[in-house]
Amino acid sequence: MTTQNKASNEYDVIIIGAGAAGLMCAIAAGQRGRRVLVTDHANKVGKKILMSGGGRCNFTNMYSAPENFICNNPHFVKSALSRYTPWHFIELVEKHQIAYHEKKLGQLFCDESSKQIVQMLLAECASAGVKIITDTSVQVVETGGQKLLETPQGKLQCESVVIATGSLSIPKMGATGFGFELARKLDISVLPTRAGLVPVVLDDHKLKPLAELSGISLDTITEANQNSFHENILFTHRGLSGPAILQASSYWQPGEPLKIDMFPGIELAGYLAEMRVEKSKTALKTILAEKLTRRVAQLWCEQWVEDKPLGQLSDTDIEHIVSQCQPWTVKPSGTEGYRTAEVTLGGIDTDALSSKTMECKNHPGLYFIGEVVDVTGHLGGHNFQWAWASGHAAGQFV
Repeated sequence: MTTQNKASNEYDVIIIGAGAAGLMCAIAAGQRGRRVLVTDHANKVGKKILMSGGGRCNFTNMYSAPENFICNNPHFVKSALSRYTPWHFIELVEKHQIAYHEKKLGQLFCDESSKQIVQMLLAECASAGVKIITDTSVQVVETGGQKLLETPQGKLQCESVVIATGSLSIPKMGATGFGFELARKLDISVLPTRAGLVPVVLDDHKLKPLAELSGISLDTITEANQNSFHENILFTHRGLSGPAILQASSYWQPGEPLKIDMFPGIELAGYLAEMRVEKSKTALKTILAEKLTRRVAQLWCEQWVEDKPLGQLSDTDIEHIVSQCQPWTVKPSGTEGYRTAEVTLGGIDTDALSSKTMECKNHPGLYFIGEVVDVTGHLGGHNFQWAWASGHAAGQFV
């Protein structure tokens, strides 16, 4: 399919945003015989799809369920997710003969390239008669019975407008607050936004030596606000990243600690007491290195615990070691922000929308879908599944 740069005047549906949610909505609406136009200010469609999963697109998660989402109203996601499941999208992927694999925990990736998912969506749009315009800015002028939009190429009219513009995450890819700004102009509630699924920054002078560990990954259980994730953390030159940190960042609040169990599944106090008898001449850092790597164990012994032969450890020594490892409690000074965040938390208040249709309750014919809505998934394909499900839900009714 080739995208076009000139639009005719009248459509049944105009979708602003040619990402995952917008394209899925266009397909569903086009298949119902609706005249659909998709517009995007970027120079190509599906930029987040293309960069996701290291270029292989973690396009869904087989186990995606309401509990994998953060929303002020946790029941809101149930309708859309139940009507368009991961297996519906997997069926579409298989229809287009795209090879894929499960990486872990239900996370599905393309074997080859994210481009295949974009090409699949464009092929489905073409089959459904959807028109797509890129490199085009749009302003919503009228939101009454007949919607009026303005573009540099002229005015557009339609019955339904769908806002699928994403949100503030990764501005260098063209992310803007368009959807939030429109909602505020229309007195639609927008909940406070912040970066989610994002690395954290450590500025405390006591933590600066951790920069020496940049690139090292450890298996942990990381907790924020009583939400814990058994995944790896990754030391960076600015702080901490890795799946466990990204997951926890969506629950973390400024000023609060992260609790990082560096010995998941091990009762460390008992283990050290046992090793004190069995390997009394072995240095503490040697035992710690078996799990933490040599470099991490060395730094821990330089900064927070005293290295000595295990046989010389007192019960008080063991208690102190455990306090620095199980959990290691750290207070981030902040996150890396929208620059590197995979998602934006908060957004359009779901109380303003129908969970069945995604239509704005006080503005008939106006719909919000995807990341612009106050629905944020966990890491691992859940955010794409929300895009597919919310887009499909709106596409049945626009």
